[in-house]
Amino acid sequence: MDTVTSVPPLCQLDDIPDGGATAVDALLSSGEESLILLRQGDQVRGYLNICPHTGRRLDYAPGKFLLKNDTLICAVHGATFNQGDGLCIAGPCRGEHLREVSVQVEGDAVHLTAGA
Repeated sequence: MDTVTSVPPLCQLDDIPDGGATAVDALLSSGEESLILLRQGDQVRGYLNICPHTGRRLDYAPGKFLLKNDTLICAVHGATFNQGDGLCIAGPCRGEHLREVSVQVEGDAVHLTAGA
């Protein structure tokens, strides 16, 4: 996981549809990156918005993702990832993982986790 250089709020919890996803930009130790934030109730998971197959973003339009049955589908080549652990279960990068970025919900806001 990437090391956090600062811990600003990424967004409000309500900015992410329950059962849905959004993209936000975050400053990580490696520089500014686009993150996918996936929400289930009060729980949020974060991944780099980069497909391990091509290195391209997974969204089909900025912040818009293909979600189906607890999976996230890359809009470019159809790689299918488990939302819970980022494992690619179908498509050209089967067996690889999305890079997780540690996030937590504090009050009504989503933050990077310090030292993640």
